[in-house]
Amino acid sequence: MRVRPLRGEPVALDLVNTVWVEHGARADQLDDLDGVRAWLSDHAMAAGPDSDLEAVRDRLVPAREAVRDALEGRGHTGLNDVLGHGAVRPVMRDGEPGELVVVDEPAWLPAWTAAAAFVRMMGERPSRVRRCAHPDCILWFLDVSKNGSRRWCSMEGCGNRAKVGRFNQRHRTTG
Repeated sequence: MRVRPLRGEPVALDLVNTVWVEHGARADQLDDLDGVRAWLSDHAMAAGPDSDLEAVRDRLVPAREAVRDALEGRGHTGLNDVLGHGAVRPVMRDGEPGELVVVDEPAWLPAWTAAAAFVRMMGERPSRVRRCAHPDCILWFLDVSKNGSRRWCSMEGCGNRAKVGRFNQRHRTTG
């Protein structure tokens, strides 16, 4: 069964969040090709035959680790390695300016896209990129709240667990 912990996060954070903790165990959406296919579909990226999906997964996993390393302060070498497999080329289409992403090989496109999106996101709103405040959660999110006070990857999951924990703690000490 594929569990998708977050919806609507930017593609880079959604890639990082393909690994999560569920019932105390690590889960990885990219462990199987159905998970890779679903992730690509969620981001409107074409999924080819299984042999192509294996190549895509082989690029997505190190890209995910490179973005996580950057988020957690372990450096940008891996991220720059991923970004080195592609570039944006300015083009004109029907008299309008545009951009064309060019990658070494097609299997790099999803990984490169996520890495490039991470760089853009960090250039625009770095202070709003946060790790979930729940101590057992490893997920990241972009805080788009008006006042910038979001603390949880999801209020329904981690936020609710924290509120229940505080409630139980109060009643244990008063009861």
